[in-house]
Amino acid sequence: MRKALGVLLLFCAANASAAIDSRALFERIKSLEGEWRGKSTKGWEDTVRVRVIAGGSVVMFTSFDAHPGETMVTMVSLDGNRLLLTHYCVAKNQPRLVATSYDPNGGNATFEYLDGTGLSSRDKGHMDKVVMTFADSDRYRSRWTWYQNGTERWMEDIEYNRIKAGT
Repeated sequence: MRKALGVLLLFCAANASAAIDSRALFERIKSLEGEWRGKSTKGWEDTVRVRVIAGGSVVMFTSFDAHPGETMVTMVSLDGNRLLLTHYCVAKNQPRLVATSYDPNGGNATFEYLDGTGLSSRDKGHMDKVVMTFADSDRYRSRWTWYQNGTERWMEDIEYNRIKAGT
């Protein structure tokens, strides 16, 4: 039963991602290229570098200072009609999320858990969902959800402002 539920969840996530305009969302995410200052509702601040790499096929977010002495990386890439996000976390796992919704008018995009490496099961603590809200070309927000033992443990909002040359 549990295996069948897992297959159903994967099927639903794959089909939900096909219904959104993954290419438009990918282009929106690519437009974030540059440096950003982030401030979390948990009280910490960090710097994020966003780079478009590999011939424009991948967007790499590199986060410094969210966890002192640690760097995390998040990669976003198209896989056919799906937009995938892989988060290389300080928790020593790599959850893969798939874009399940995108509203270009409201600026909201949601990525939800698909699978991951470094996870013995989905119940092992990991980043499970992220909602990105694009305010304009110089501001965006992300809301990350931590999932463990069948429940969301906490959410964290991070406000990002583009760092302009000379500031």
